[in-house]
Amino acid sequence: MDRVQWIKITLIAMLSLITLFIPFGALGVPVNPVEQRVIALFVMAALLWILEPVPIWATSVLVIVLMLFTISDKAPVPLQMGDDGNVFSNLLSYKAIMATFAEPTIMLFLGGFFLAAAATKYQLDVNLARVLLKPFGKNPKYVLLGLLMVTSLFSMFMSNTATAAMMLAILAPVLALFDINDKGRIAFALAIPIGANLGGMGTPIGTPPNAIAMKAMNEISGLAPISFGKWMAFAVPYMVIMVLFAWFILIKFFPSEKKSLELKLGDKFLSTPKAIIVYVTFGLTVILWMVGDFLHLDSNTIAMIPMAVFSVTQVITVKDINKMSWDILWLVAGGFALGLGLQKTGLAVHLLQAIPFATWPGFAVLVGASLIGLFMSTFMSNTAAASLLVPIVAALGISMGSSLDVIGGVYGVIIGVVLSCSLAMSLPISTPPNALAYSTGLVNTKDMAKMGITLGLVGIVIVLGMMLILSRFGFFVFLAP
Repeated sequence: MDRVQWIKITLIAMLSLITLFIPFGALGVPVNPVEQRVIALFVMAALLWILEPVPIWATSVLVIVLMLFTISDKAPVPLQMGDDGNVFSNLLSYKAIMATFAEPTIMLFLGGFFLAAAATKYQLDVNLARVLLKPFGKNPKYVLLGLLMVTSLFSMFMSNTATAAMMLAILAPVLALFDINDKGRIAFALAIPIGANLGGMGTPIGTPPNAIAMKAMNEISGLAPISFGKWMAFAVPYMVIMVLFAWFILIKFFPSEKKSLELKLGDKFLSTPKAIIVYVTFGLTVILWMVGDFLHLDSNTIAMIPMAVFSVTQVITVKDINKMSWDILWLVAGGFALGLGLQKTGLAVHLLQAIPFATWPGFAVLVGASLIGLFMSTFMSNTAAASLLVPIVAALGISMGSSLDVIGGVYGVIIGVVLSCSLAMSLPISTPPNALAYSTGLVNTKDMAKMGITLGLVGIVIVLGMMLILSRFGFFVFLAP
């Protein structure tokens, strides 16, 4: 580590320790020592995720370890007891904290990683791109639309980072066709991260914030769970609208001088036995995710199919497994653990009870939460931002009850927050796909910010409208038991 990183770590440690001695009771927020430790952990995690003196996945691991040693029922005995000599009643089960490493949602993402690795290994991704882009012809304007649509389609079922890396590799020879000063190169380079970020909104496995939101909503008692298909029912139409708007803005901001593009992508589909196994398994898994509700199959369970099939048939080997994004899984686990601490210790409820949210109109709550999500995710991982915000807005939505019915109740405010987190794409650090596009050297921060801010603000307006319309037509009532 360099000097700047050590300064950041020292500052974060000092601020976190100071938090342990803030007299919250005197400020009108009655919290016990266990809850105060959770606040300190929350502050530490937020600062580490924002300033990134260490990798964001490392922060998640640190959060889980500190939770085990400070707020669990296996913490050192002095930390389990209050001044009165009694054990705190809101300590967390150490098994529950450790179980965040193996949440069913984690398995959902791991299944997605297996699909992505197999698709890349057996050229399914490149060949699908070739087939899917062919209908868009040679006009750069429509090829750009095709790139956005194909990228968003892949990102619905694959990691948006893997999708962006794959599509940028496919795009390299296409970008070489543009003159060096042609703004169309910028549009094509930006289309990949934008498509990957927007496409991730479409399914629960598209991006970690979706999984965090889905888990939170499925744990709310008294409401029907959000399934894979029900998520897509509202998220896919929103994603399509945003992709079309992004296309319109790209061709306006960065018009191309070329009149025709000759695309040469990939060869024929492989016909080896293992390639056929990949094709069949990929198709079967996606179909089951689509119709799982009707078959009473859980999406997390379905995700285990490619893991089993590809392992047994040696489509995916140990070498392939070692290359998977395990850091993303650990990052998600840390977010789950922090959410567990906020919820199960009672801290989230106590913090919200100290703020007069009940006096706020439901629409104002959604606007405020969405803007906060967009702002936080611009400067930190959208997964980290969702991990911090979703537990809070979930408790807020439950506490406000029917006053949020105008925007879909607790579902509406959670969905608004996570979609807003995924809309943050103004800077290279905002999302991994942005960083990949920036690394091509074709995109500068100014151009990325211009597109990101426009899409973010318009996207929030559309989110607000969507929640109002869905609520008005009884979509969330339909979800209720």
